[in-house]
Amino acid sequence: MKQYISAKLLQTAEKLRDRIIALRPFPNETLKSLKEYYRIGLTYSSNALEGNSLTESETKVVIEDGLTIEGKPLRDVYEAVGHAKAYDYIHTLAINKPLEESDILELHRLFYEKIDTENAGHYRTIPVFISGSKYAVSSPSKIGTDMKKFLKWFNDNEHNLPTPEFAALAHQKFVFIHPFIDGNGRVARLILNLALIRNEYTIALIPAVLRHEYVYSLELSHENPSVFVDFIADRIIATQTDLLRLLTDGGANGGANTSTKIKNGGVNLEELIFETIKNNPGINAPTIAKILQKSLRTTQRYLKSLSDSQRIEFRGAFKNGGYHTT
Repeated sequence: MKQYISAKLLQTAEKLRDRIIALRPFPNETLKSLKEYYRIGLTYSSNALEGNSLTESETKVVIEDGLTIEGKPLRDVYEAVGHAKAYDYIHTLAINKPLEESDILELHRLFYEKIDTENAGHYRTIPVFISGSKYAVSSPSKIGTDMKKFLKWFNDNEHNLPTPEFAALAHQKFVFIHPFIDGNGRVARLILNLALIRNEYTIALIPAVLRHEYVYSLELSHENPSVFVDFIADRIIATQTDLLRLLTDGGANGGANTSTKIKNGGVNLEELIFETIKNNPGINAPTIAKILQKSLRTTQRYLKSLSDSQRIEFRGAFKNGGYHTT
């Protein structure tokens, strides 16, 4: 079977996964904080990719306090509440059991029921077209059959493919069917993360700032799945790197501060850059800035600090060299 994921990206993702696993078992408070951290983070980022106007702080208030936000569309509030419910549901599916059609329908129902009760949890009965794409999605008459094929593929390949590749392909195959009238992207990203957490990985976030790369790589994957698979693998690596920083910044096993750090979402950018270089020897400043979604100037400032403290060094010529840990 052809492997679509880059060997280097797979190796990095697996190494990070193993480092996180080695930190277990986590205290109950840390586990609870992690789940809430990603509940907010995934809800905010996934909705933002689709144009939802809520900020991350507003998303937190809507989900945790049940409040509406003055001046924000009610639909945006419903999307946040619904996505949080669907996120909770994927954790009930993170066990060694086949994925079923009823699971997918329930994911969509939970997300969409406050927006459109009639269509929530039901396949669409009308044709739809994806703006900006030259490829057709499944016709209404074929959705039932295509979804059964998708579920068979999912259950047959979950333990036969590298998890980052499997998760990316599950997202791709689902969204190419586009079975619902709306919410397909959100459900696709929930399925992607379901595949990850069922196989010892953590949640992967795709920030709205990467929307162009995300949509572009998905479109290209009609012809070359490797493009999208590697994009998702990169996001898995970036999210795991951030989690490791949260878990280890203050103690090898998190310590008493870990749950507070996770709740507050504090970022030690210097350590994050150091981890990125450690996991990607030879990486250059523009690539680090892109992975971490920081400005090049900010990234270079922290690189200088790390270089001055002799934790990293630049090797090679200016144009094609890169940073290494010492």
